[in-house]
Amino acid sequence: MTAPAPGAPRRMMFSAFVAFAAFGAFWGVWGGSVPRVQQQAGVGDGRLGVALLFVGAGALPAMPLAGRALDRWGPAVAAAVIAALGVAGTALALTAMGTVSLCAGLACVGAASGAADVAMNAVAGRAETAAGRPVITRAHGVFSSLVVLASLATGLASAASLPLALPFAVVAVLCLTAGALLLAALPREPAADTAARLADQAAASTVKAADEAGGRGIVPLLLVGVLGALAFASENAHQSWSAVFAHDALGSGTGLSAVAPAVFAGTVAVTRFSVGGLASARARAVLLSGASAAAAGAVLIAAAPTLAIAGLGLAAAAAGTAVLFPTLLGIVSRNVEESGRGRATSVVTTVSYLGFLAGPVYVGLWADAVGLRGAMVAVAALGACLLALTPPLLRLSRL
Repeated sequence: MTAPAPGAPRRMMFSAFVAFAAFGAFWGVWGGSVPRVQQQAGVGDGRLGVALLFVGAGALPAMPLAGRALDRWGPAVAAAVIAALGVAGTALALTAMGTVSLCAGLACVGAASGAADVAMNAVAGRAETAAGRPVITRAHGVFSSLVVLASLATGLASAASLPLALPFAVVAVLCLTAGALLLAALPREPAADTAARLADQAAASTVKAADEAGGRGIVPLLLVGVLGALAFASENAHQSWSAVFAHDALGSGTGLSAVAPAVFAGTVAVTRFSVGGLASARARAVLLSGASAAAAGAVLIAAAPTLAIAGLGLAAAAAGTAVLFPTLLGIVSRNVEESGRGRATSVVTTVSYLGFLAGPVYVGLWADAVGLRGAMVAVAALGACLLALTPPLLRLSRL
């Protein structure tokens, strides 16, 4: 492998930040566009709920495939999938005219999003290693910031009765730009190096298959993924249910209730920028502090007599969950070889994503059984489990 050119790490960092900005902008636009997409597709709440399952159905198989593709064909894969996400979103906005087309469009969006998620995190890990500077946590901060900004901008576009596809088209341009920057910034292997790498992979394929079959190599990543799943379950539980809790449990108006998810996402972004420069040696302390804050914040929400107190709990929970997944990903990134970075990232991301999908469902089931306040106690239990499991699982993973 050739050494990176002077200035290459800086360009890699910048391209990673732009990719995360595009990813955040996409999901901010999507979040702000769901009511209009539902109206255009002509589906009720039940069918919309079913259609949204296709996002996960598309993402889950795409994640491991993206990891393998990254390791085999290199950084060009990252550029392709982030560009594909923008195109898929625009196509969805233009073609979602019924249940079938909506489900198909969301499956395509999910596949592109899952692949882009793995690719961007792998690129951020590569940039962090090359630059010797924190990238992953700050890149996730860029993502959170753009989710907030894009959702607000989409709300303004909807209020102005602008075409549904317009915000998606703007994001598509940003995604294509991010893809071009990734292609330009990430080093390419000379043909001889590529041939040698592929030959080495072919020669070692039998050994790798045996290792994976015996559970060596993948088990540490699965253990970290379990921690990531608990982190994401807690994060998405608050993001998805905070407005409902404010409205139903505290009796706030619709306008004030809608502010709760923005407060959560904004606090996540600020926290990620604030702690992004912490040394890697403090990673375990950051995880334990984050899990403690997440659990304490959820307990405060559950007991909150007023919206102001609930807001303090939500901010604490947001600050706690904000540091969890990026820190876990950073631990993995520093302990894998470049040739296996894509697969390692995809394993951790895929397992963690299961928690992201399960979080809102988990709250809903507990809310049906014991009410929303009881459900927040159950969310606090996720943080407590994470706090208890982090030391032994990291010790077992040897990462």
